[in-house]
Amino acid sequence: MLVTVVLGAHDLLSSEPGQQKFTITQVFQNNYNPEESLNDVLLLQLNRPASLGEQVAVASLPQQDQSLSQGTQCLAMGWGRLGTRAPTPRVLQELNVTVVTFLCREHNVCTLVPRRAAGICFGDSGGPLVCNGILHGVDSFVIRECASLQFPDFFARVSMYVDWIHSVLRGAEP
Repeated sequence: MLVTVVLGAHDLLSSEPGQQKFTITQVFQNNYNPEESLNDVLLLQLNRPASLGEQVAVASLPQQDQSLSQGTQCLAMGWGRLGTRAPTPRVLQELNVTVVTFLCREHNVCTLVPRRAAGICFGDSGGPLVCNGILHGVDSFVIRECASLQFPDFFARVSMYVDWIHSVLRGAEP
């Protein structure tokens, strides 16, 4: 399977000047369990270093096992569907979400949009959840449908994998 990684994209139908394209030389997984949606994180080694700047930046990581309290305001992003049976958008979507703890598991950060049917959806998987400038989650799954108002959205809790991420980065550096 040939996959192209594109950094710096905003509009999927436009070849923007800030875009950088890469191939993947290695994939690192950490005991992913698809039946339970556990450890739903992976790291990709690109074929060359990215050029950092206004369009492409490195996300700050939390501390290992850092917690995130209920009510924390975060930003979720992605190009996923605009609803369970809706089309995918042309431009990157951003959504202000609130951390919740009900129905959540220790391996996840869960969010809702209060009093509004909005949230992550199919196609957003792998997208970031940024809270206070720190990457706290990686979009993982929804229950039943998108923006149900009954169930939170589930993100893999990045703080559980910080030590693993650093160990992979140490081994992957040229």
